[in-house]
Amino acid sequence: MAKERFVEAYSQGLVNVAKIIVDTETGVNYLLGSHDKRIGTGLTVLVDREGKPIVTPMG
Repeated sequence: MAKERFVEAYSQGLVNVAKIIVDTETGVNYLLGSHDKRIGTGLTVLVDREGKPIVTPMG
């Protein structure tokens, strides 16, 4: 079976949800947030203080 491209590294909440998703090919971290899943969901790259993407080493 092929390795999953995106994995959930962190999850918080049931209605107001915040998840950190990691791209297993690049290591780039994304924040997925939703407020009451019926209203909408947003996805953005997580960045450090200098505006560079946060990358998880994929060893």
